[in-house]
Amino acid sequence: MQPTLREILNLSTVRAGEPEVVCSGPMDKPVRWVHVSDLADLSGLLTGGELVLTTGQALADSDHCVEYLPGLAAAGAVGVVVELGLHIDAVPPSVREIGTRLSLPVIALHRPVRFVEITEEVHRRIVADQYAEVAYGQRVHEEFTALSMRRASIDQIVSAAAEMLDTPIVLEDLNRQVLAFDGRGMPASVLLADWDRRSRLTAAGAWTACPVGPYREEWGRLIGPQLADADARAVMTMERAAQALALHRMAEQNRSSLELRAQSGLVDDLRRGRIVDEGEATARAHALGLRPALTYVPLAARLREVVGADQVVIQQRRARTLDAIMHTVRAAGHTGLAATRDDGQIDLVLAPQRTTAQSGALDSVLDELCSGIRRTVKRLDGVGECVIGVGPESSRLVDAVGGLREAGHVAEVAMSMPLRDKAFHRAADVRLRGLLSLIRADSRVQAFAETELAGLLAHRAKHGDEFFDLLRSFLDAGGNKAELARTLHMSRPTLYSRLEALERIVGLDLDDAESRTSLHVAMLILQAAGE
Repeated sequence: MQPTLREILNLSTVRAGEPEVVCSGPMDKPVRWVHVSDLADLSGLLTGGELVLTTGQALADSDHCVEYLPGLAAAGAVGVVVELGLHIDAVPPSVREIGTRLSLPVIALHRPVRFVEITEEVHRRIVADQYAEVAYGQRVHEEFTALSMRRASIDQIVSAAAEMLDTPIVLEDLNRQVLAFDGRGMPASVLLADWDRRSRLTAAGAWTACPVGPYREEWGRLIGPQLADADARAVMTMERAAQALALHRMAEQNRSSLELRAQSGLVDDLRRGRIVDEGEATARAHALGLRPALTYVPLAARLREVVGADQVVIQQRRARTLDAIMHTVRAAGHTGLAATRDDGQIDLVLAPQRTTAQSGALDSVLDELCSGIRRTVKRLDGVGECVIGVGPESSRLVDAVGGLREAGHVAEVAMSMPLRDKAFHRAADVRLRGLLSLIRADSRVQAFAETELAGLLAHRAKHGDEFFDLLRSFLDAGGNKAELARTLHMSRPTLYSRLEALERIVGLDLDDAESRTSLHVAMLILQAAGE
């Protein structure tokens, strides 16, 4: 921080001159530099923020006296220090009047001092502060670069920013859902209480926020809830943390499904088309313990795991999960070829017993097997839920591995659906709601929902859920006002009046089919986000 005029007057070198403030003005402005000169006109030499030291020669000349201070004020000088005794014995009354009118501080020194000592001490402080800022910037750069290089998690990046600034930091997406946070000792129940509403209502300046993501493709915000009017250091730290988060997301997207475990090599080769010959594929699979079958079934299991665990713990848990799944498969008399993906999903190509396919009881066997897998997996520490998606079965192993993509898609959608009590899910079980739950993480989808319901969400944040629930009920009723009135036990005139108010809030015609469809999709996106 640059020293202020008040701080400079408290320096021992200045106090030795017995300073007296003869013209009052702002004393807390930062001083950028100290300039020593007795010239009558300094306007062409100053750039703003300077403190001028003079022996008063310009003030002794009555012709230039009245123009001296206005010229300094126009050039941006912070103040003037006049040493009495050499050219003038006192500050002229006209100068006192002009300085007071301009609010330009004028300080008189009643004892001689060495101006060089004042300039050296002030400049030393200014340069030291500048060096400290550069050093801090270098430390921040090196810290977040190191985090990016070792592929630190989102939680680790957020925690690093919170530690540097010693304040809670929150990362949210475009729907105001909290992705990660570090409370720096503040309980989550306090920091995140009513977060969605507070985030929407907080005006700029009350919180310090930094967008996360490439320009015009932002997918989140990094927020310091206790940083109001943040200084340059805080802003720089938040920006570097946001850059590290953006790089982390890009790296994770680029390496998704690229690094499979060694035991997943065959599935990886089949999935990527490096093996297209069915004979070669079955020969390698049979050598790994997969029995020949009349049909092969692609399955994908997704887990809801405890967040915030150490990466080593997560990898150990996923290894135990894979062992539990394969044990259940073998105990039921089947064989399978499994692979663990980086995002935690477990892919399985199941080879059911031959009698299963012959008897036509495949769905019954899958129901029993998947129920057993879910029970076994959910008993593991740190696993809260297990959802299994099933792709199209095939008599060819190569085609069955190709169906893992659909199985994974179904499992991911099913994980985000309200009801997940089925033993397994097929593509027919996930409709529009499930699809939107899957793609809601896309920033463009989030932006669509926020834009479509902007007026309603702002109203909801200020006045509650009344009209939000009304729109949801209206859309669930398919726009049938008579049915809605019966459902809400409300008279039609009252309902029509409230719907007119709702139209004004959302800014759309609710009788228009396309508008209702657009609003319904936006509502489903928010519901998938848990709002």
